[in-house]
Amino acid sequence: MSAIDDTILVWGAGAIGGTVGAYLARAGHKVHFVDRDRDHVEAMNAGGLRIVGPIEEFAVPAAASTPEAVSGRYGRILLCTKAQDTRAASLQLAPFLAPDGYVASLQNGLNEVEIADVVGPQRTVGAFVNFGADYLSPGVVQFSGRGAVVVGETDGRITPRVRALHALLTEFEPNAIASDNVMGYLWGKLGYGALLFATALTDASICEALDARAPRPLYRRIAGEATAIALALGITPLGFNGYDPAAFAPGAPDTAADAAFDAMVAHNAKSAKTHSGIWRDLAVRKRKTEANAQLGPIVAFGRTVGIDAVATAGVLAMIHEIETGVRPMDWANLAELSARIGAHH
Repeated sequence: MSAIDDTILVWGAGAIGGTVGAYLARAGHKVHFVDRDRDHVEAMNAGGLRIVGPIEEFAVPAAASTPEAVSGRYGRILLCTKAQDTRAASLQLAPFLAPDGYVASLQNGLNEVEIADVVGPQRTVGAFVNFGADYLSPGVVQFSGRGAVVVGETDGRITPRVRALHALLTEFEPNAIASDNVMGYLWGKLGYGALLFATALTDASICEALDARAPRPLYRRIAGEATAIALALGITPLGFNGYDPAAFAPGAPDTAADAAFDAMVAHNAKSAKTHSGIWRDLAVRKRKTEANAQLGPIVAFGRTVGIDAVATAGVLAMIHEIETGVRPMDWANLAELSARIGAHH
């Protein structure tokens, strides 16, 4: 068997992978980027990877290849693709993963479940990220705003490999943490992500959409579904960067939800990333979003615990209609969904 390469394999070199990988490379770690976009790969190999934006600007030499050109065996693979590409990417990277290596999902959604199904749970590490970044052009990624970075085993243990990964990621985010409840963070992110999908039904910025008062009863229903389902599964969802799942739990007072919305607006106002990646997929890149991979599990797990996630399902359906061009991005969508499901004070 071939020797294990201690290079960090970053699978997906867009917003998340490009940003984290560039920081790790600048810190002196050996990093190899894998991306299916040939122009991006060629640009990185020719001129390096450039990080731009308000946090800092720098460039690093970058070794990169397309998935079919990868070789070797690696102990650490950071999976950074869009959530809907998780299974295909996991199948592609599996032959290059060392027997005792791991894949860590620096993605949106509950992708650890799908990764573990392909490479095995013992080779899957849980991770959660919430920083702001965008792929701009071949070889160029914008790092827009700092946010939470969390790692942990999916069963709650803090193992030596989790400690090592945590130490590695502090090179990118000094406030990164190792947690015994990474699944709680992931369920918190599902609830927050559902809110971002709701904001993308409008053509407004994240701050404008979350600051609006009229749709807040709908927002509370959406976030409340994710919170209630997580609790029913025996998972305590955790908050981050202003989002507080407890503020949307059954029976939580209006004041708690309003405080959470104000905190989310304040956090997002600090970022140069004014609109979500979901909005960018719909309005700029004209491509499918991660809706099925992020909202789908909320609806599906809801069924298993007897909770009908009607608000989340409504957002999912409307996002698909925008993707296919039969519905515009407009504030009227929130009013329509609110009326349909009876979301009001």
